[in-house]
Amino acid sequence: MGEKGWRIALGLAGVPALVITLGSLILPDTPNSLIDRGHQDQARDLLKKIRGTENVKEEFDDILEAYELSKQVKEPWTNIMQRHNRPQLTFAIIIPFFQQITGINVIMFYAPVLFKTIGFGNDASLMSALITGVVNVVATIVSIVCVDRFGRRALFIQGGLQMIITQVIIGVVLGLKFGVTGVGTIDKTDANILVALICIYVAAFAWSWGPLGWLVPSEIFPLETRSAGQSINVSVNMLFTFIIAQCFLHMLCAMKFGLFFFFAGFVIIMTITIFFFLPETRNVPIEEMYAVWKAHWFWGSFIPDNLVAHHSNKNAEKMLNA
Repeated sequence: MGEKGWRIALGLAGVPALVITLGSLILPDTPNSLIDRGHQDQARDLLKKIRGTENVKEEFDDILEAYELSKQVKEPWTNIMQRHNRPQLTFAIIIPFFQQITGINVIMFYAPVLFKTIGFGNDASLMSALITGVVNVVATIVSIVCVDRFGRRALFIQGGLQMIITQVIIGVVLGLKFGVTGVGTIDKTDANILVALICIYVAAFAWSWGPLGWLVPSEIFPLETRSAGQSINVSVNMLFTFIIAQCFLHMLCAMKFGLFFFFAGFVIIMTITIFFFLPETRNVPIEEMYAVWKAHWFWGSFIPDNLVAHHSNKNAEKMLNA
């Protein structure tokens, strides 16, 4: 491409921006946003369209009540620090932290360096980076299709296990080929195997921790603390993105192939954390999340009974009227 290469690369960054801009023109409102702007009839009609049924009165009343309660909270930052919001606050911090400590940015930011290091030329390294990008997009589509079918926990855990296995194998192969000195050679077959393993790793991240790292935090907060919770989630994510990007080259020089074992260790910790401490949020309305936390073996003691009593009474009334 010569001197025009950087201009083309910079210009292509506008393509996803254009897609997002066009998509925003057809992006529908949510019932909550319509209620917030005083359009209750439109919100009710939209909820009927989403659920595919006319019988949405109970859920719509819950949304209205949650909206009214959220308006009574004047200090979301103070409220989010209270004990009954401890589970949500915890995951608003550890999910973005874990998302970055998987090592995905090591692959995506420095893919050309990595592929050149393991035996590819400059052109091949750029093509390899392009391949990982394509894998990332395709696997994200897989997540969109599967997330409501199999649940958030299943994708988190499966993706974690897949990342652990691939990172360990990559670390072993690089250790055998380059050793602790970082000096060695690698043949084309082994290099291709490493590329395949990295693509499998990227796919695992892209259908689990990639999209779910943004989805789950948006589902677990009640309306009165949702803005504060999402602010914390994004801030932690950006902070550790910056830290990992700044530290990677120094860590690579010091740890060499051990860097993959380092990140694999964190993936083990985060997968265990999800397995034991994160409840399933699939098809759970925001208004019902306190009941989900209350039913959890660990977080239940943080949630007072009065926060879930209202929803329990409504469920009882529904059963009696059925």
